[in-house]
Amino acid sequence: MSYLEYKVQTVPTGARKILHANWALVLLLTAVACVGFLMLTSVAGGDVGRWAEPQMKRFALGVIVMMMIGMVPIWFWRSMSGLAYLGSLGLLLLVEFFGTIGMGAQRWIDLGFMRLQPSEVMKIALVMMLAAYYDWLPISKVSRPIWVIIPVVLILVPTALVLKQPDLGTAILLIAGGGIVMFCAGVSWWYFIAVIGAGVGLIYSVFASRGTDWQLLKDYQFRRIDTFLDPSTDPLGAGYHITQSKIALGSGGWTGKGFMQGTQSRLNFLPEKHTDFIFTTLAEEFGFIGGISLLGLYGLIILFCIVSATQNKDRFGSLLTLGIGATLFLFFAVNMSMVMGLAPVVGVPLPLVSYGGSAMLVLLAAFGLVQSAHIHRPRSR
Repeated sequence: MSYLEYKVQTVPTGARKILHANWALVLLLTAVACVGFLMLTSVAGGDVGRWAEPQMKRFALGVIVMMMIGMVPIWFWRSMSGLAYLGSLGLLLLVEFFGTIGMGAQRWIDLGFMRLQPSEVMKIALVMMLAAYYDWLPISKVSRPIWVIIPVVLILVPTALVLKQPDLGTAILLIAGGGIVMFCAGVSWWYFIAVIGAGVGLIYSVFASRGTDWQLLKDYQFRRIDTFLDPSTDPLGAGYHITQSKIALGSGGWTGKGFMQGTQSRLNFLPEKHTDFIFTTLAEEFGFIGGISLLGLYGLIILFCIVSATQNKDRFGSLLTLGIGATLFLFFAVNMSMVMGLAPVVGVPLPLVSYGGSAMLVLLAAFGLVQSAHIHRPRSR
C-alpha cells in the first residue's frame, strides 16, 4: 500500500490513538515481566534491589518507549527501515573495533549508563527492512530468483558480523527470523525445502567426515557435540551446566518446591541463574504448572500478533507484526530448548524474564512497532 493510499484510509488521530492501542498486549507483556521480577527476587535470595529493582525500572522505561513508538504513524517507521538497518550494521562494525569484551565475546558497546548489544537492535531492524522490502516488491516478483537473492544478502551480512563476535545464538535467530518473514511474504516453498535439504546434507557430511582426512570440524568441536548429545560423558566439565539444569527441571515436579525453595539455585549449582538459565529456577520452584503458565502467556502474545497481522490491510504493518511475533517465539523457544537439553547452549536470554537491559528495551521498542501497526492499520469508512 502506498503512502497516498494509506492516507485516504480512516485511521485514529490524536487522543483516539490511545483508545485503539492493544492494551491486552500490554497487560500480557507486563504479566511476563512480573514473572521475571519474581524469579529475579528469588535467585537473589529475596533481595529485590540486586536484580529485580533495576529490571523493574528498565521495564517501566521500556513501556513508555513502546507507547511513544506506538503513537507514531506506521508509514514513518516504514520510511525509517533502511536507516535502521544501516545504522544497526554500523553499530555491529563499531563493535568490531571498540566493543566491550565479556565472557570471551566482544558483543557490547559501553554507553556509560548501560551496555548496548547492537545484535539485539539488528534483530528488529532486519525485520523492519525485510517487511519494507516486501511491501515495495510486487507480489508477482516475490519468488523470482533475483528478488530472492536480495533479502538473503540482507540477512547474511549482519549474520556474518554477529558470528565474528562470536554469538552463534543471535546468528541463528537472525537467519530464522529473516526466513520466517520471507516465508510470510510468500516466497516459494521450494527455496526453503532446498535450504533445509542443504542443511541436512551439511550435518551428515560433518559427521561422516569424522576421523577422515577431510574432517570438517576440529576434534574439540566434535567433543562438544558429543557432550551436547550425552552430557554425562563430561558431567563436571562441558556437560555440567546442562546436567544441573536438567536436575532442577526434573526436581520441580508438577507444582514445584515453592518460592525461594529451589535447592539448585539457592545452593548455586545452576549457572547464569539470573540470565540464560532462569527458566530452570522457575520450573524448580513452581514446577510444570509454573513453566506451562509462562509458556501460555508467551503463546497468547504470539496469538495477538497473528490476529493483529491478519486483520491489517497494510502489507508492511502485517509483515512487521508477524516478524516481531516470530522473533519473540524464537527467543523463548531456543532458550527453553537450550535449558532442557534439546538444543546446544548458545546464550539466548528468556524474553522479559532474564536479567538484562538492552534485550528488554529493544524487545519493548519492537512491540511499540506492533502497537503502531495495530493503531494505524487502515479501517473502512
